[in-house]
Amino acid sequence: MWSRSRAFAVVAVAAIAGLGLAGCGFQPLYGSSTTTASGTRLSEAMSAVDVQPIPGRVGQKVRNELIFSNTGGAAAPTPRYQLKIALKERDIQQLVQVTGNAQGQVYQLQAKYKLTDIATGKVIHEGTAISRAPYTRFQEVFANVRARYNAEDRAAETVSQSIKSQLAAYLATT
Repeated sequence: MWSRSRAFAVVAVAAIAGLGLAGCGFQPLYGSSTTTASGTRLSEAMSAVDVQPIPGRVGQKVRNELIFSNTGGAAAPTPRYQLKIALKERDIQQLVQVTGNAQGQVYQLQAKYKLTDIATGKVIHEGTAISRAPYTRFQEVFANVRARYNAEDRAAETVSQSIKSQLAAYLATT
């Protein structure tokens, strides 16, 4: 059992450590009061990113995920940035049987993006996001299609979250 003085000492040390961290300039990336270096709120800067259309079903999924996560479903303000994304899809066969049939597959989605400042027309940030989603192939055609769609959706969600995190980190520090 702890004595009162020992418990008080632990609380005092925790409080002092908390006060020490308060002045270090650390702020959570997705906090409601997080600001960019220019003084605008990060949420406002993220909602001012115009995500350009991406071809294909998976491209539409990535774009919709980014738009919704940046705006929260609200109307977007006048865009300050333009985001262009190019996707590359690939299937990797796993668990290949002696007959040559593959039961397991891994769907890989790679996204290369460029963030452009609309006012200057310059590319201010670019990067890559990659996701892999495994799925199993079955005898039934419909089951294969659904399994592949599910893997595509999971990969698209992961890639959009990665892009959002990279953009937020960039916009928060510049």
